[in-house]
Amino acid sequence: MKPNNYISRTPRLLKNFNKSVTRIRPILISRYGEVSAKNIVSDSREIYKSLIPQIPFIGERDPFLIFMLPTIRALAIYRALQKYGYTVEAAGQLINELSEAEVKSYPKFLRRLIGYLWFSPLFLMRLKKRAKKSQQRKYPENFVMEFVEGNGKTYNYGINYIECANCKFLNAQNALELAPYICATDKIISELLGWGLTRTMTLAEGNPMCDFRFTKGGETKIENLPVSINENK
Repeated sequence: MKPNNYISRTPRLLKNFNKSVTRIRPILISRYGEVSAKNIVSDSREIYKSLIPQIPFIGERDPFLIFMLPTIRALAIYRALQKYGYTVEAAGQLINELSEAEVKSYPKFLRRLIGYLWFSPLFLMRLKKRAKKSQQRKYPENFVMEFVEGNGKTYNYGINYIECANCKFLNAQNALELAPYICATDKIISELLGWGLTRTMTLAEGNPMCDFRFTKGGETKIENLPVSINENK
């Protein structure tokens, strides 16, 4: 019988969580002090562990997990910061810095390779199939998206997310206020991986979709970032 959760992956997920938090430990110490930083790390790990059984099952090897799991980690950090009286803005800034540290930890050649593959014919073919498959809604808590052909002028291709697994999960956890900060990390990722992402709206802001448009070698242009993120750029 196939599993319908990710509990069996707990050791690996915790190991990856520890690696992620280690990358921002110096930031935590400088911002909150060594004792508080230690407590935040310890508490966020325990919260993350408690969230693992609650991760919506979207398939054993669904590629969308690479977008969902960082949101689970972010929520754990947010809950830990809340415990010590910190705001969603403080958590959002920290999550942004965590995303930047994680992508920068990739070797430069790997970042270039990911940027190249993002526009490769094979990747686009698989992306089209994945979009159609998502519309079957086999797993209700998953992402649902539409593939958008490039217009030959301003972008190579696009993706319209019409349902967001991250928003669904955060809403179920009564933490939907964190969603815009999760969306904001796309700016950093696009800039570091060369995706040339343009986005004018998101589901997290209450819009009907997230309109991702990718331009090879293009400038990243994302509107409506949270104020606290803009202030720190």
